[in-house]
Amino acid sequence: MKTSFPILPAITKRLDELGFEKPTPIQGHAWKSLIEKHQDYVGQAHTGSGKTIAYGVPLLHRLVGKEAKIQALVLVPTRELVLQTSKTLFKLGKHLPKYYIEEIMGGEDIALQKERLKRPTQIVVATPGRLVELLNEKALNLEHVRTVVLDEADELFAKGFKKEINKILAKTNDFRRLWLFSATVHGELSTWIREVIDKDAPRATIKTAQVMNPRIEHQYVECLKEDKVPLLLEFLSSQGNARGIVFCRTQGDVQSLAKKLREQDLKVGEIYKDMTTSEREKVLRMFHNKAMQYLVATDLAARGIDFEDLAFVVHYQLPDDPDYYTHRSGRTARAGKRGLSLSFVEPVERKKLRYIQDLLHVDFIQL
Repeated sequence: MKTSFPILPAITKRLDELGFEKPTPIQGHAWKSLIEKHQDYVGQAHTGSGKTIAYGVPLLHRLVGKEAKIQALVLVPTRELVLQTSKTLFKLGKHLPKYYIEEIMGGEDIALQKERLKRPTQIVVATPGRLVELLNEKALNLEHVRTVVLDEADELFAKGFKKEINKILAKTNDFRRLWLFSATVHGELSTWIREVIDKDAPRATIKTAQVMNPRIEHQYVECLKEDKVPLLLEFLSSQGNARGIVFCRTQGDVQSLAKKLREQDLKVGEIYKDMTTSEREKVLRMFHNKAMQYLVATDLAARGIDFEDLAFVVHYQLPDDPDYYTHRSGRTARAGKRGLSLSFVEPVERKKLRYIQDLLHVDFIQL
């Protein structure tokens, strides 16, 4: 990767290995603001814009591997994001001196987590609820933390974690810096930022048009509702062994479509809001391990969950919120690769498609 930023050679080498060619807008702004100067930061950019790498590079720059103390804390809203973020930070630092990341989240044996925290740990990636439980039991010490990252901050606040976040920050020292990354900033989160983050902190607001990955090709086919299943089967057949996600608007639509695809002997998993955590994690694990070729999902899967090597996403139904077109499409074309975003558009949805095209500056190709 060629940049004008003073990135450590070990990190630059790893970025090259991972296929990065140039930083995204949020990455460029964050690196310029945070690599050389340790300060508060607010970055607003949509899903798929590379926020984890945006804060991961400067975070690892400031890591002192030989110090067996927690130096960085990353707070995220879900268990899936804990695992994803930890994996990304671990992969990014492959050529750096050895460091340790601990994953803290609900749904796991708390006694086992307390035992693991006795090991030398430099980075903690956590959901706020379980972290507060462990702080109350004095299972870890945050007094030496230099950097706290709030990732997907709007989701953290939407899930009601404000109280826990404030408790966690109160356990850190007065010299720590707070980096906040979010797809949206409004309401309670906006007020909290004004109260907590340095008023002189650098801020980036990356418009959606800048965020849309140029390596994604956007296609659409106009069709009647009853023709969607055969068209989808034809498309999936044309993709060979490629893997992808098919998005629907509702849980019922997901369940119905997944059943029809399985009837054609396709390896399909489904993800929707009302699944239990263990059910959702089982499906995601099977998909990551390639025991399933396709996921059929509601927009729950478009935010906060990362998938490797996805060749395509299909909008079986266009999203009600145009921003979710960005979130959905951002699941493909990761790490420098190309991807395809295909929309099935009913005649009554022509106006909706044009709106998405104009709002997001997307050039659609009609099939």
